[in-house]
Amino acid sequence: MANEGGSKNLEGILKWSLAHSDGTRPSREISEEDKRWFMEAMQSQTVDVVKRMKEITLVMKTPENVLEEQGVTSAEIEDLLDELQEHVESIDMANDLHTIGGLSPLLEYLKNSSAGIRAKAAEVITTIVQNNPKSQQLVMEANGLEPLLANLTSDPDVTARTKALGAISSLIRHNKPGVAAFRLANGYGALRDALSSDNVRFQRKALSLVEYLLQENSSDCSVITELGFPRTMMHLVSSEDIDVREAALRGLLELARDEQSRTSSSSVSSTEDEKLKQILEERVKAISAMTKEELGAVMDERNLIDSLWSVCYNEPSSLRKKGLLDLPGDDAPPPDVASSFFQPALRALAADNKSTAEKKKDKKEEPPLLLGLGPPSSQ
Repeated sequence: MANEGGSKNLEGILKWSLAHSDGTRPSREISEEDKRWFMEAMQSQTVDVVKRMKEITLVMKTPENVLEEQGVTSAEIEDLLDELQEHVESIDMANDLHTIGGLSPLLEYLKNSSAGIRAKAAEVITTIVQNNPKSQQLVMEANGLEPLLANLTSDPDVTARTKALGAISSLIRHNKPGVAAFRLANGYGALRDALSSDNVRFQRKALSLVEYLLQENSSDCSVITELGFPRTMMHLVSSEDIDVREAALRGLLELARDEQSRTSSSSVSSTEDEKLKQILEERVKAISAMTKEELGAVMDERNLIDSLWSVCYNEPSSLRKKGLLDLPGDDAPPPDVASSFFQPALRALAADNKSTAEKKKDKKEEPPLLLGLGPPSSQ
């Protein structure tokens, strides 16, 4: 990372480059002193990523009380973790973190006394394992799922809980051993508790992971039904957040379809069935009172409500009866707001050619100049 001295070096390099390539004078031989200065300045801007990651690892391995005695603050540790996260965005660097001994102390930071450090550590882990099977395996082998689940379940800080959930989601996606370990560790129970939170972002992440797990393992529908998920999801259908409402409806629809395919009945009890009907009717009433613009924003919600009603009650929803399901413009492409500001190069070229052709057409034609002998003179 560049510091103040580095900025001065960059300014010096720029001035040096301009002085030697401004095109106003012939090129000259560069002195050895200039070459040496230029190389030193360039090297000062080059970061040895592995070396820097080793330095950060050394800090992470230092006991918390020792860092405090040396005046290192939690904010400074978070800044180091921010830098580490930038480095491990490269898959190669993410995998190298274990090789240089940095993965274990990073996982230990999930137990740090600072909520900010716990949250940031989980965020770095998310970056490391996302779409990275090798790092997923390394984290699983290092028993990284356990502290993440502990933070998800019992961390007093909701941000740290949310970040832990994000890391778990990235760790177990497309990772069958990870999903199996998550199930065995009562991960579904932790997700149910997350859905009961008042934090909208936490709810979104939990619903997203539930949806993924049900799509990957339809047999888990019975598990989460027994754990009481339908009741919680029904409550979230009335959320003020549209993303939460839609995700809750998708979850209920997945459960209803699974139950219908197995038993030809609803996945909820008669009491809950009546409660669901009441909640859906309330949403239909709210949607019916919306303006045209508002209806456009809830197109997915309208379709989800109709689908869920059809599966649960074997009849179209009143949205369809009221003509509020398929509205003009629902399938229309988004408005073209860019073309008025950015003209594609080919279009601009065509316009220029057309303009040139029109100018030539409008230009008054002149009689051709005939070259040759003139008419014979009279003698």
